[in-house]
Amino acid sequence: MKKKVLIIGANGFTGRRILDDLARNQSYQVTGCSLHEDICPRSADYHFIRTDICDNEAVSSLFETVQPDVVVNTSALSVPDYCETHHEEADAINITAVAHLAELCQIHHSRLIHLSTDFVFSGNTNRLYSEEDTPDPVNYYGYTKLEGEKQIASLCTNYAIVRIVVVYGASLPGQHGNILQLVANRLRNNEEVFVVSDQWRTPTYVGDVSQGVEKLINHHHNGIYHICGSDCLTIADIAHQVADVLGLNRTLIRPVTTKEMNEKTPRPHFSGLSIEKARRELRYQPHTLEEGIRRMFGL
Repeated sequence: MKKKVLIIGANGFTGRRILDDLARNQSYQVTGCSLHEDICPRSADYHFIRTDICDNEAVSSLFETVQPDVVVNTSALSVPDYCETHHEEADAINITAVAHLAELCQIHHSRLIHLSTDFVFSGNTNRLYSEEDTPDPVNYYGYTKLEGEKQIASLCTNYAIVRIVVVYGASLPGQHGNILQLVANRLRNNEEVFVVSDQWRTPTYVGDVSQGVEKLINHHHNGIYHICGSDCLTIADIAHQVADVLGLNRTLIRPVTTKEMNEKTPRPHFSGLSIEKARRELRYQPHTLEEGIRRMFGL
């Protein structure tokens, strides 16, 4: 019998990739939902139900309709600068709605797979964070995502929290781009691009997030899993790799320090995540950054 999978945030960059991958797999009956209508309707290999996850009654009705075995929550208010000045909205989406999803998953005996972030950490380190390290966010976005994690752990008995980092890949029309696409676009237009040289990340190819989620659908342990890339680099290093792989002019890349960038919202200095647990328990095998760039741009 096919597992019924409900994907929350299915119009988003990561949610859409997960929906597409699972819909092609005959093991799953997939339903996507989002605040707006399906941005890329095509064949009948999945269902789509427009739903506002902040509307408790609508979400309860969604669960009654779908009766999901697994719920994958990819929705979030994920722009740190916006969250920093819109606390109430960030709380509603990243905390309150998540708690309601956890409660419904408990009632319906659904496994909840929830996407979180490296920004739950302070960044005051020079080594990769493991799942056992203590979170200490430095901005409001990170705070709300951590609170969402806590709600799930307290309300749900069948869950996996997936922390991801700088997700990249080819986006669809209507979706937000990512730093790699931004760099490529600017370099192709012969424009300078300013990128921070002292913030370290483990960038994640979107297909690898989908791979990790699919593995966790069929994995029966609870807990937190870091699903990201294995390369730990600065944002400037990432930009240089984009230029090199695509054969673009890397001299247009202008590395600057966090202080020079003068960002209004604080960000972790170092938020690279260790994937040893995912390798060990899930046999998770991410692409290198170069491999991911080549896939992203069809090389």
